[in-house]
Amino acid sequence: MNILGVPIAAVNPRAAVDRINAWIDAGVRTYVTVTGVHGIMESQGAPDLLEIHRRAGMCVPDGMPTVWLGWHQGFKDMDRVYGPDLMLRFLEQSVARGTRHYFFGGAPGVPEQLRDRMVERFPGLRVVGTLSPPFRPMTDDEEARLREDLAASRPDVLWVGLSTPKQERWMAAHVGVVEAGVLIGVGAAFDFHTGRVRQAPRPVQRAGMEWAFRMVMEPRRLWRRYLYNNPRFILRTLQQLSGLRTYSTNPKTQEGTCESS
Repeated sequence: MNILGVPIAAVNPRAAVDRINAWIDAGVRTYVTVTGVHGIMESQGAPDLLEIHRRAGMCVPDGMPTVWLGWHQGFKDMDRVYGPDLMLRFLEQSVARGTRHYFFGGAPGVPEQLRDRMVERFPGLRVVGTLSPPFRPMTDDEEARLREDLAASRPDVLWVGLSTPKQERWMAAHVGVVEAGVLIGVGAAFDFHTGRVRQAPRPVQRAGMEWAFRMVMEPRRLWRRYLYNNPRFILRTLQQLSGLRTYSTNPKTQEGTCESS
C-alpha cells in the first residue's frame, strides 16, 4: 500500500510474524520498519530515509491512520502492527521454535532489564546478547566489538530499540553486514516493556489518539513532532487520495525487497 511514497505492507500481526519466521527459515537477511505517521512524514524531507523504507523487507503499519487508509483502499484484513505488541507476540511464539534474540538499544542497563523480564515472562526464551549503544555514533572499535559479539552469538532476530529515524538508518547500514538474520526496529518498546515509559491505554491506541497521550507524557520532546507532522500528514494524504499528488514506491535501483501493492 502506497502512503506518500512509503510502501506500507497490508498485513496484520499474525501475517507479519509468519513472514518474519519464513525469512528466518530461509536464511534471508533483511530489516523491518515499524512505520506510522512519524516515520512517513520524516521520509518526506529526507530522500535517504524514504529510500531506506523502500528497501525494507517489510514496512508494517504502526498506527491507526495507516490502517484506516488501508481499509479505505480495500485491505480489510489489515490491522495495526504495533511495535511493542509485535515484539511480545513474536517472542512468545519463538520459544517453541528456539529462535535466538539479541536486544540492541535503550539506555545503559535497559536491554539487560528487558532480557530478564522477557525471559521471566516467556520461560525458555533464548536471548543470546544485549547492548546499550552510546547516544553518539559508535566508534570503529565499538562497531568491531559489536560485530564480534554478533558473530559469536548469531541471533536470528536483532531487536533495535532506537528512535525513528535513527533506528531505520542503523538497520539499513548494518543489514547483511553484521551476523544477524532479521533486524526489527521497535522504537520505544524497550522502555515500555521495562516500565520506564507508560503506554497509552488500549482504547486510546485503537482510537488513533496515542500521539496525544504520548505528547502529554513527554511534551518537551514530542510536541513539535506531533503538532507539525500530523496536520501535514492529513493534508498530503487527502491530496494523494484525490489525485492532486502522486507518489512512487519504487526504489532508485532494482535492488531491495520492499512489500508494496
